[in-house]
Amino acid sequence: MGTGLLDVFAREYKLQLDSELRTLVNKLDAPPIIKESMIYSLEAGGKRIRPLLLFATLEAFGVDPKNGLLAASAIEMVHTYSLIHDDLPSMDNDDLRRGKPTNHKVFGDAIAILAGDALLTYSFEVIGNIPSEFASADTKLKLVIELAKASGTEGMVGGQVADMEGEGKSLTLEELEYIHIHKTGKLLGFSVLGGAIMAGANQEQLKNLSSFAHHLGLAFQIQDDILDLVGNQQLIGKPVGSDTSNNKSTYPQLLSLEGAIAALNKQINLSKEYLGMTGLNTTLLMEITELVASRDH
Repeated sequence: MGTGLLDVFAREYKLQLDSELRTLVNKLDAPPIIKESMIYSLEAGGKRIRPLLLFATLEAFGVDPKNGLLAASAIEMVHTYSLIHDDLPSMDNDDLRRGKPTNHKVFGDAIAILAGDALLTYSFEVIGNIPSEFASADTKLKLVIELAKASGTEGMVGGQVADMEGEGKSLTLEELEYIHIHKTGKLLGFSVLGGAIMAGANQEQLKNLSSFAHHLGLAFQIQDDILDLVGNQQLIGKPVGSDTSNNKSTYPQLLSLEGAIAALNKQINLSKEYLGMTGLNTTLLMEITELVASRDH
């Protein structure tokens, strides 16, 4: 996934996260089909960038990343819910996700919708159950509020609405940035801020980490747009060119491929600049930033 320290760190914590997610869902007193559907998408793979950002942020503050396991699980639940719903016929109508049939193709639309609903609502219960030695009641309240904002109408949902309304239209760069900041960037931002809140960051650190996450989120989506144009379908796990076929505006479309690559590099450099202002041990966060810039899937 990465190089050196990040590679070892990511493998260790990805294994722990995967195990925690299975445990959390399996212990639910619910019909087996809904748990099977939830686990199917949670285990579809992926880089676990969002949980990794939370773990790496805790590490930057010298806090044991294991303290963030439940918070990271909640983030991945919200992210997975959004993917299940995005893939539905009424939304992006995708048949493949990370090389596997999408949830609704396996379980049907109704169970897929309910699995997404279940993951979203369970994420807040999971945060509420973080042991007090890892997060005080006040900290958990802050996490719940920030996650709700990042995933709701002021965040991911608002971005998804703007994305759907923008299909078939020629968007301005400002309109496209709004979509990406909200649809992708807000949850990535919470991954960083969630770790900072748990670690007791001061206001200056929160401000710089928020700016870091903002630019990293834009970089992540610009690279997504680039990969949709020139990526390897086998690595990405879904057909390339889906943005074009869905009549969506993209960075390469608005800026040219060369312009999109330049925009990506600008956002990566700004991310690093703000990260350098935190005064923290940002080795892992820097490596994740490099990963976002160079990822091929």
